[in-house]
Order: sequence, then structure tokens, then C-alpha cells
Amino acid sequence: MFDGKAKVAVIGEKDMVFAFRALGFKTYSPRYLDEAREILKGLEKDNIALCFLHQSYFLPLQEERKALGKKFVPVVVGFSDYTKITDHLENMMKEMAVKATGSDALVKGRGNHGTR
Repeated sequence: MFDGKAKVAVIGEKDMVFAFRALGFKTYSPRYLDEAREILKGLEKDNIALCFLHQSYFLPLQEERKALGKKFVPVVVGFSDYTKITDHLENMMKEMAVKATGSDALVKGRGNHGTR
């Protein structure tokens, strides 16, 4: 159970999460998808309030993320090592905006010119 001592975690490849460790985040570098699955299941036990999950694990761990989404914490958010957000992450943000506000006006698409 979450005890109020919030921690932030990052799950991704070792070379990507190294800088986050220097910032004091709890980092995980799973070698296999099953290992990442077990890490996600253990986030609540580790008092993780917010977890950044690399996009390479985002879709394969969709069921685990949905199960965690029913709880107050941990909140699992995807991140990319690229400057451009993937279509899936953008669609997820639109869905969350519609649920929260009834509109996707806050996260309108880029159009043809590539800027927001």
C-alpha cells in the first residue's frame, strides 16, 4: 500500500535510465519483457507513485498498465527517447483529455506543418 512517501521510477534500457538515477529516481533496466512485467507488478510494493515506462514496453505491457490504472498509484506514463511522440502515446493523451474535460482541445494534432 502507498504510504505517502512518493517515489518516481523509470523503466527502460540501461543507457537511457542512467541519467534518471543521478536525479534520484528509482531505475529499472529489464533484460526481458517478463522481467519488465514483474517490475510493473512490484511498483506499488516499492512505494512508486509515478513510473515512466519506455515506449518499447508500453504496448506489450498494456494489460498490466490497465490493471495499475484502476489504482490511485502508481501512475504509469510512457516516454520516448525521441523528440517526436508516437501516435499511440498521442492517442492515449487525447483519450485521457476527453475523459477529464470532455474535449480533446488541449491535445489537438499537429496538422501538416509539424508544430503544435
